[in-house]
Amino acid sequence: MNGFITKSGKALLALSVTAVLGAAGMGTAHAQSPSADTGRSGTTVGAPRTAAEAVKAELAKRGPSTADARIICYRAHVADIGWQPVVCDGTVAGTAGQSRAVEALEIATGNVGGLCANAHLRDIGWQGTRCAGDYQNVLVGTTGQARRMEALSISVGSGTVTARAHVQNIGWMGATRGASVTVGTTGSSLRLEAVQLWV
Repeated sequence: MNGFITKSGKALLALSVTAVLGAAGMGTAHAQSPSADTGRSGTTVGAPRTAAEAVKAELAKRGPSTADARIICYRAHVADIGWQPVVCDGTVAGTAGQSRAVEALEIATGNVGGLCANAHLRDIGWQGTRCAGDYQNVLVGTTGQARRMEALSISVGSGTVTARAHVQNIGWMGATRGASVTVGTTGSSLRLEAVQLWV
């Protein structure tokens, strides 16, 4: 054969490679891209893919005695990364120290009477308030436009919400608490890089 592989040899080699990749969990046609969503466990199997799913899963995990506990879950769409995993109750969404803008946020609540959110975006300004009841997603910002979010306004139906933002050239700003809060900056052209939310 002088170093050449016959047609049947090529077919056998292709089957062998496919078998090895399949055994290693690395199928070719269905390989997951690095920017695909993952849950907090780092895997997509059974992990909440949306903020609303995460609220329900977190309350179920806490058990019946905490069925009416207040909760907020959220995930950030970050420049050059895409959607990050869902986080809840004060965990950081976005990045700090990487000079990456948050471009969109998906937020959901449980047992707070729903929420409303608004995003201040580069070249647009305030996008417009979007609201949803408990256990439903609210999406603010943009995806696929490379448009940074500069500020976030959020309010809840009952009680208070606390928010904190990491902003370009400033770092972590102080936490703000109230029935309605705004974090980040407007008129400064500074990107929002990360947020933390509590209820």
